[in-house]
Amino acid sequence: MKGAIHSLESFGSVDGPGIRYLIFLKGCDMRCKYCHNADTWTKESDLHMETDELLDKAERFRSYWKNEGGITVSGGEALLQIDFVTELFRKAHERNINTCLDTSAQPFTRQQPFFGKFEELMKVTDLILLDIKHIDSEEHKKLTGHPNENILDCARYLSDTGIPVWIRHVLVPGITDNDEYLRRTADFIKTLKNVEKVEVLPYHTLGAFKWKELGMNYPLEGVEPPTDERKKNAEDILRGLK
Repeated sequence: MKGAIHSLESFGSVDGPGIRYLIFLKGCDMRCKYCHNADTWTKESDLHMETDELLDKAERFRSYWKNEGGITVSGGEALLQIDFVTELFRKAHERNINTCLDTSAQPFTRQQPFFGKFEELMKVTDLILLDIKHIDSEEHKKLTGHPNENILDCARYLSDTGIPVWIRHVLVPGITDNDEYLRRTADFIKTLKNVEKVEVLPYHTLGAFKWKELGMNYPLEGVEPPTDERKKNAEDILRGLK
């Protein structure tokens, strides 16, 4: 099976435990206003690779992984290529490679055929990096173009099944950097039984140039990254320390 690939990175250190081989897939239905990979939105790709080919490439760096490292599949939205990711992760487990899925869970539904495929994927997934973009569904829709009910439902499903999760939350001044929303997010996280870590990712403008290269207006023009103080405030609230 071949996947539509955006890019590969050999030494990822912030996308899961240890040193990771990162596989960025093409295609995403969300349109996050702060997206720094807007060039991954379309499903068209000049690079298509088979699962074994990817794993052969990844294993060249295995000596750097130690006990914690492995592969992380991100996007775009990796779940839009769920059959490909499932085959990749299954073969990775056959090679004793740790698997991590970075997802916003936007395609998640308990309806078939997706749900059955998702259950199969979870059998060969060691860790989920789950992005919660915004806790309020209306605000989530303004930010991404989609509501969040199915995303929160995915988080509940992962909790019920005990699959380890790291929650990620992008802190954007004027949008998610709001104590009320942060406390609501923290209250939701407290209901989950499988969260091993909560990461606050400060908004940055490094992807703004891609919007311009694609001929699009960057919607958060003029928004500055949050201060260190606000980042710590968010971390304290989301981790239940405040």
